[in-house]
Amino acid sequence: MVDRIQITTQVNGDTVTADVEPRQSLVDFLRDELGLTGSHVGCEHGVCGACTVRLDGQIVRGCLTLAVQADGAEVETIEGASESGAIADLQKAFHERNAVQCGFCSPGMLLSAAELLDHKPDAGRSEIREFLSGNYCRCTGYQTIVDAIEEVADARRGGKGGA
Repeated sequence: MVDRIQITTQVNGDTVTADVEPRQSLVDFLRDELGLTGSHVGCEHGVCGACTVRLDGQIVRGCLTLAVQADGAEVETIEGASESGAIADLQKAFHERNAVQCGFCSPGMLLSAAELLDHKPDAGRSEIREFLSGNYCRCTGYQTIVDAIEEVADARRGGKGGA
């Protein structure tokens, strides 16, 4: 039997203390132990971006991050970002532009888009595409996703595009 390690972390603003296996990934901890199933398990190699979460304010791949690495840290999932309203304009634009089809990639796409616009609010189409290159989408062809993010970027800068 593997020894378990106790961690205490802030998840979406709530303090969580739990015993985890040393090798348990953060995304598995969030999904299996806390029932936060918005972040998905895709490739389990950090390539697809479906498991994206924020750790201490920066996006990370939840499949490559161990739950023990979240000890003493703040974790924000798509549920937390949605409930806080921080990504409401992005969610609305994704919906209106039909940038959500099957929805598997959407949580990672939304958190990645939020990260990009937080750090580079003047990002253009090519920068958006480059930033999203670590998030796979099999349904949309990315056009509508880039359209939605560009629209929100423009609206946040005070442009005519409305999200």
